[in-house]
Amino acid sequence: MQNFPISYIEPVFRPPSEAHSLILPVTNGCSWNNCTFCEMYTQEQKKFRARDEAQVLEEIRLTGEQMIVQRVFLADGDALVMPTRRLLTILQAIREHMPEVERVSSYCLPRNLRKKSVAELKELADAGLRMAYVGCESGDDEVLARVNKGETYESSLSALEKLGQAGITRSVMILNGLGGTALSEQHADNSARLMNESQPEFLSTLVVSFPQGEARFRQHFSDYQPLNQQQLFVEVERLLQGLELRDTVFRSDHASNYLVLKGTLGADKQRLLALVRQAIEQPQQAHLRQEWQRGL
Repeated sequence: MQNFPISYIEPVFRPPSEAHSLILPVTNGCSWNNCTFCEMYTQEQKKFRARDEAQVLEEIRLTGEQMIVQRVFLADGDALVMPTRRLLTILQAIREHMPEVERVSSYCLPRNLRKKSVAELKELADAGLRMAYVGCESGDDEVLARVNKGETYESSLSALEKLGQAGITRSVMILNGLGGTALSEQHADNSARLMNESQPEFLSTLVVSFPQGEARFRQHFSDYQPLNQQQLFVEVERLLQGLELRDTVFRSDHASNYLVLKGTLGADKQRLLALVRQAIEQPQQAHLRQEWQRGL
């Protein structure tokens, strides 16, 4: 094969389920980049900017000449911040030069949909945008304020509803342990409430972690007390108990999690709750990940 036609600025991130997708950067970094728990785009070279449109279109053309692609993930942190016209241009180029592509997906910050109408999102869906990964992190307004998320329960719900009405599959992430010991119960309860009201197609949980230390996180959350392993399980149990989902694929299998959970809610709710209860009461029998097996 010729030289790979796409230019990347490291590090590059994508959801676990996009492991076999072509990563196509249309922006660099994250347009918000103020969440105190997130270290993904804090390096100087990841300062936010939209990539040159002509360069992106040329990369799409060259990639289409060199390989067969079935899935494309639009990077970096929130491609949907771009104007609808630019996104449509990119999606149309993908359709023209990579006709085998079955799905295009992207991360999505709720704030970036405030100025996009359902009709605009429907245009994007019709052009090939099939899935959006929405990092809600929590449904609790106090937790969201403490971590400087720049969102509220209502802004997250509005974004999820718009995406759903447009026919774009929603994959939502909630951060286990984000509220610490003091806010754990309301974090679980209001996150469940947000999911129940929006009924996303996919829901996953990750354990909050700080590879570079907690100093940045504690700027807004100085009294944060992290949850130990058992407390993390208790919080997940409370979240699951509160969920009243009709047909949502649930995953807690990211490398940050001690306990791997997979199922569909609500069909598998009781089975998943039983697994969590076993992890709480009999952790030695629960097939938990060891610390060396965990990571981001």
